[in-house]
Order: sequence, then C-alpha cells, then structure tokens
Amino acid sequence: MYYFIVNPSAGSGRGRRVWKAIACYMDLHNIEYEAILTGGTGEARTAARELTEKNRKPGLLIVVGGSGTMNEVLDGAMFHGLLDLGYIPAGTGNDLSRCLHMPKSAVRCLKNQLHPRHFSMVDYGVLSCGEREVSHRRFMVSAGIGFDAAVCHMAAGSRMRGVLGRMGLGKLSSLFLGFRQFLHCRSSRGYILLDGVKKVEFNHILFISCHIQPSEGGGFLFAPRADGSDGRMNICVVSHSSRTKLLRVMLQALTGRFKKHTGARNFECREVSIHTDAPLPVHVDGEFCGVQTELRAQCISRQIRMVI
Repeated sequence: MYYFIVNPSAGSGRGRRVWKAIACYMDLHNIEYEAILTGGTGEARTAARELTEKNRKPGLLIVVGGSGTMNEVLDGAMFHGLLDLGYIPAGTGNDLSRCLHMPKSAVRCLKNQLHPRHFSMVDYGVLSCGEREVSHRRFMVSAGIGFDAAVCHMAAGSRMRGVLGRMGLGKLSSLFLGFRQFLHCRSSRGYILLDGVKKVEFNHILFISCHIQPSEGGGFLFAPRADGSDGRMNICVVSHSSRTKLLRVMLQALTGRFKKHTGARNFECREVSIHTDAPLPVHVDGEFCGVQTELRAQCISRQIRMVI
C-alpha cells in the first residue's frame, strides 16, 4: 500500500501540479493508494503521526512537497524500527533531493519508488532548545542559528518569494533576501562544544549550521564533506569581524567551491552544544523556530530507509 502526504502549496503551487501528474499516473495504472492533502502548517506532522501510530508498518510513505513538508513528516512520524520513506520534491530549494541525487522529473521519481532498485539508509538530527521548557525538533538536511535562520524567517513572510516562485525563480528571491539579511544580520560571541569534549570559541559568529546533508538554502554548499549516512554531523561555523571577507565565503558556498579559509570552519561530531551571548534566530530544515542562545543537536544514525 502506498500512502502520500501532499502539500499542494509547496513551491508556490508547484506541489499541486506535481500531485496531479502523480495521481494521474497512479489511476492510469490502477495502483492502490491513499493520499492526504495538507491545507496548513502542522497538518503533515499530524498526518504522519496518525499513519505511523496506527500502522506499525504502514507500507511506503511518500512525501510530496518541499523541505518543510518533509520536515513535518519526519517530526511527526512514530518510529517502530526502520521508517520507509519516499520523496517527490516539489519545493523551491529541494536540497534533500539534490543531495540524494534524485531525478528532477516527478513521474520518474515516482516510478523509481514504485519499483525500487536503490535504497539509502539515512541519518536524521534532533535539535533541542529552550530554557524552561525544552522542545525537540527533528531535521533531515540541516539546522542552524544566526544568519541562515534569519533568512528563513524573512522568506516565510515575503510576497516577492511567492511571486518569483510561481515564475520558477524561487532561488533568485532567496539570493536577494539573503544579501539583504547579510548586510543587517547581527553577530555574536559564543562557543561550540563537540561531543562534550572539545570547546571552540568565536568572537563574531554570523551563523552556525549543523548538517546531515551537504547543502542548505537551495544549494549553498556549507558542508561539502557531510555524509547523510555516516552517523555524524558536519558543523559549519561562519565567523569573522569583516562582512566583506565573509561575502566571499557565501559566494563560494553558492558556486559549490566552498574552501577552508579564515571566516569559515568545519567540524565533525555526533553531538554539539551551541552557546551564543546574544539571542539569535534558529531554523530546522529551513523552517524558522524561534530565537535562542543555547542549542543542542545530535545525529541519529540510519533509522530511515529512503526509496530513491
């Protein structure tokens, strides 16, 4: 049995078009399936919880949408051992599908998942934050604090992103919003603690991102050595007193030529604690989730089997 959780609004309406093509294929070939179409924030999380709670082995659960939809499904799913997940990208950034080298055609993705020849055992992360009441959020691509989260927050309420997204230029809006936020985003002193042992301090933190997969934000390659199935996270810290020098870091990440140099450092670990002097915005898989000064992220190894 195939279960679909679909976000029709993903990618400024692209999710609806993708779903029509998928449903047409399933009906034409008389393949039995059930579909849940979401209508708002949190509905994909609820649907995933209900499907996996009542069915210990619900068959293949296929997500149609963007990174936010996949994040909600991951966050809501009940694990009874391995979780079999399929994914058909219909968002703007599509970092997960890019990292997993999935076909760009939605129908081709569907065919691969109906007749699987390749499986990928992937990790996911858990972000914990909050002082009085600790909240936990899972993530499959990345989570972070600072500039990248500020861009996510700005993009969520941007009319321009919706207009350009419908024209197929969603990445252009991300670049514009990112450059605007880059000029005004505050930095902070702080430190990271890797696996409870190694402490590294920084004076001008622009952002810290925790990567399961190599890229985020629609193709910014901040963690080129990240491997989504090695049981470890790649931590990228971008910190420098000169914004001009950091601009070079951002451009290199965008073009896929991210290098080790002053202003950007990468670390590997299974767990990281992040502390900043000033409260900074936080995101998981591109979804804004508040402002914090302390975070903890850990990697959960190979609990998801992706059908690609």
